[in-house]
Amino acid sequence: MEITAALVKELRERTGSGMMECKRALVETNGDIEVAIELMRKAGLARADKKSDRIAAEGAIIAARSADGKQAVLVEVNSETDFVAKGDAFKVFSDEVVQCALDSGVSTGEALLSTPVTKGSDLTVADRTKELIAKVGEKISVRRMCRVESTGVVGAYLHGTRIGVLVGLEGGDEELARDIAMHIAASRPICISSEQVPAEEIAKEREIFIAQAAESGKPADIIEKMVDGRIAKFLKEITLLGQPFVKNPDQTIEKLLASKGAKVVRFERIEAGEGIEKKAEDFVAEVMAQAKGA
Repeated sequence: MEITAALVKELRERTGSGMMECKRALVETNGDIEVAIELMRKAGLARADKKSDRIAAEGAIIAARSADGKQAVLVEVNSETDFVAKGDAFKVFSDEVVQCALDSGVSTGEALLSTPVTKGSDLTVADRTKELIAKVGEKISVRRMCRVESTGVVGAYLHGTRIGVLVGLEGGDEELARDIAMHIAASRPICISSEQVPAEEIAKEREIFIAQAAESGKPADIIEKMVDGRIAKFLKEITLLGQPFVKNPDQTIEKLLASKGAKVVRFERIEAGEGIEKKAEDFVAEVMAQAKGA
């Protein structure tokens, strides 16, 4: 069968693959476009498996919120390069995955991977990820997700594509929830109140403060008061309620919430690539390796 330009064009549009790859697949399958698609899919998935040990530390945080505003999700999708993360294929994929996360009700990244991308489909998020890897030529990872639900309102805030925050409120409104979420993005509290700070974390800081205060040569009772004061300041700095509101530093988050008759029941903050150790690469060597088909 003649491999026409129109046939190659159709295969490119249906697979998103390069012209030469499409032409080779059509030649191999004697122009049968359906068999060519299956052949390319199998070859692409095989290549995707080979990329599983690469490091994907770039990417984006994506958010989705229910129509009633009572639940929302964040999903982190990683890629090897910022270039791919800004591409249309990555964005379409990310939107599909975050909507799947919201609609499915799952709460962990592991559960999300085994969830069908759309209701009634046999194609899971993990399958769809492999398809994208085959298309873009680098590792893509749906690394984690979080879900926040509230009987009140859930606010979502994205700082570009790098930081995402969800806040569940009882009382208050959507504007307040978004303001609190924006504050959390900037100020990075580790928990809501001082009661939630792990005892070992406080003990560690107290030990450091005691060692520092001991160098002053002051009496033990004075040192104890100095350490207590430093611990109180430390707790205000790391807890949401104790922090000064970024939009009005004269007012703490605790006072802001009290003025609105609201309470934070939960928050989640995730940042793209945090905790992933990036591998130092020789750029020239990397380009040469890619050129050789590695």
